[in-house]
Amino acid sequence: MTGYIIKRLIAMVVTLWFIITLTFFLMHSIPGSPFNEERNTSEAVQRNLESFYHLDKPLYVQYGMYLKSVVTFDFGPSIKKSSQTVNEMLGRGFPVSFELGIITLTVAVISGIALGIIAALRHNGFIDYLAMTIAVLGISVPNFVLATLLIQQLAVNLAILPVATWSSPKHMILPTLALATGPMAIIARLTRSSMLEVLTQDYIKTAKAKGLSPVKIVFKHALRNALLPVVTVLGSLAASILTGTFVIEKIFAIPGMGKYFVESINTRDYPVIMGTTVFYSSILIIMLFLVDIAYGVLDPRIKLHKKEAS
Repeated sequence: MTGYIIKRLIAMVVTLWFIITLTFFLMHSIPGSPFNEERNTSEAVQRNLESFYHLDKPLYVQYGMYLKSVVTFDFGPSIKKSSQTVNEMLGRGFPVSFELGIITLTVAVISGIALGIIAALRHNGFIDYLAMTIAVLGISVPNFVLATLLIQQLAVNLAILPVATWSSPKHMILPTLALATGPMAIIARLTRSSMLEVLTQDYIKTAKAKGLSPVKIVFKHALRNALLPVVTVLGSLAASILTGTFVIEKIFAIPGMGKYFVESINTRDYPVIMGTTVFYSSILIIMLFLVDIAYGVLDPRIKLHKKEAS
């Protein structure tokens, strides 16, 4: 297991370096300068600004300087908001985005697993068909479309929930629903199909023959193996939730990282773009690593295979 963890850590560093490099050169391949839109700024002032932010240096020099800033985790000041550093923006916006992501992931996992279990236990019944219809709709409707519909119906027409911002538990309901519906649907379908397969296994039949209660059979014997496919996709689902918050935060005026990231793209604020990209890439890579470790813990056959191979 130790050798596997070391290999995965090396792979994480290489993956992060690749993302950093690709983002850096794609960003700088766009013609022009972040200061071209400043119509009231003279060419001399623009040159001074480019010199201050090192944009007048050769690209390989900028790349080397940026790698150094990544290692020291100091992304410098924002170009468009020079009174703020990128680190300050991350420190102010990420806690809000993280809170939204954690709440969304918790709701998606709990409701998706519950829906999948109920559908499997009521296979080919009305509840099964209803649950899978909800799942299909959840997968089919993009979260930004669902967010618009929720705002129109629950906030505007019925006026039972606030439209925007992030100042109370009520303000969390609509963005959480908009983000959680898609992942919940995926988890529900995976749980259902996996539960149906596990419930036909011989050890489940043996447990039933011993007279164990249905609750104990489901939660003690069947659910652990049924959750393996769910654990496998949790990393990618967490990634989609975290990156999906950018659009949802913009729609609901949530003061998270989405606000800064979208603005930085529109204004070509290089330090903010690179800072948020590196920050979120690091988090997502770490999540995928933790999912791999959790998968090994849940499935003892992976450990056995590693020992036999060695």
